[in-house]
Amino acid sequence: MSLAEAVLAGSRLALARLLTHIESDTTEGRAALVELFAHTGRAHLVGVTGAPGTGKSSLVNHLALHFRTQSTAGVPRRVGIIAVDPSSPFTGGAILGDRVRMRDLSGDSGVFIRSMASRGSLGGLANATSGMVQAMDAAGFELILIETVGAGQAEVDIARLAHTTLVVEAPGLGDEIQAIKAGILEIADILVVNKADRPGVENTERALRSMLQLAHPSQRRVWHPGQAHPLLDEAAVTVEGEIWLTPILRSVATEGTGITELGMEIDRHRNHLLASGEWQLRERLRLEAELDALLQTTLVSRWRQTISPNEYRQVLNNLVERRISPWKAVEYLLNGGQT
Repeated sequence: MSLAEAVLAGSRLALARLLTHIESDTTEGRAALVELFAHTGRAHLVGVTGAPGTGKSSLVNHLALHFRTQSTAGVPRRVGIIAVDPSSPFTGGAILGDRVRMRDLSGDSGVFIRSMASRGSLGGLANATSGMVQAMDAAGFELILIETVGAGQAEVDIARLAHTTLVVEAPGLGDEIQAIKAGILEIADILVVNKADRPGVENTERALRSMLQLAHPSQRRVWHPGQAHPLLDEAAVTVEGEIWLTPILRSVATEGTGITELGMEIDRHRNHLLASGEWQLRERLRLEAELDALLQTTLVSRWRQTISPNEYRQVLNNLVERRISPWKAVEYLLNGGQT
C-alpha cells in the first residue's frame, strides 16, 4: 500500500509521515500529493491570524472542541489543525509550542494537530502549508483550522489559502491602530475581539467598527486580497446574492466564552460562500496562487541548473562592489552572460 493509499484508508501514522515529507519537500511527498489531489476540495479552510498575544492558539483550541460537538448526519466533524510557528533567523529552529495550549484535544482521534516552522517565509505561512492542507483534506478532515505565525500587518497570505479568515484582536495591545493599517483588516471575514474581559474592549470594538463603516459594502472585495486578476474571465468573478458584512464578535477563549457564537458565524459564512458562488471563486484563486508559487520555485530551480556557481558568485561580487546594478545583474544572468 502506497503512502497516499494509507492516508485515504484513515491511517494517522501515514498522514503524519506524509506531512513530514511535504514539509521536507521530498520526492515521495510530491508523488503522494499528486495521487491525493483528486480527493481534495471538500474541507472548509478557516484561517486564524492576528498579532502575537491576542490568544489565537487558545481560540483555535476551543473552536476545535466546539466543532467536534457538531455532527453531519450524526457523525461528529473531523478537525485538522495546522499551527505555523516562527523560525529563528539565526538558528533556523522553532519551538513548535502551539500544541501546549491545545492539551484539551489530546487523545481525540477526530482531531489532528500539526505544528510546522515558517522557515523564513513571510506572510504568516510556510511554503509547505498548502500541501499540508491538501493532505488533511484528502484524509477526510471536514474543517481545517490554520493558525498563522502572528507577525502582524504582513499576514495576508492566509486570505489566499483560507475560505474563511478570522482576524483576532485584543484590547490593550495598540491593535486599534495596527488594524487600521492596510492589509490585516481588509482580509477579515470575521473580526474577533478576544480577551474581552480586559479593560478597553469597548474602545477596540468601536475602532474596528468605525473602520469597517468607512468602506461601502459594494466596495468590499470579492476575492483576496483586493483587486481583480486579469487571468480570470468575467464568469469566474461573478458573485451573486447578498454581500457579506464583516461581523465583530467578542470572546474569552481561555474560558470558552463566545466560542459557540463564533462557531455559528463561521458556519454562516461557509453557507454564504456556497450560496453566492464565492466558494468556487476562492477555490480557483487559491489554486491559481499555488500554481504561480510553484511555477516561480520551479523556474528558479531550473535556471539555477543552467549557470555555474562561480559565475553567479562573480556577478554577486560585482553587485556588492557597485560595479553593476541589481537590474543589470538580473539581465546578465537571465541572458546567459550577455548584456
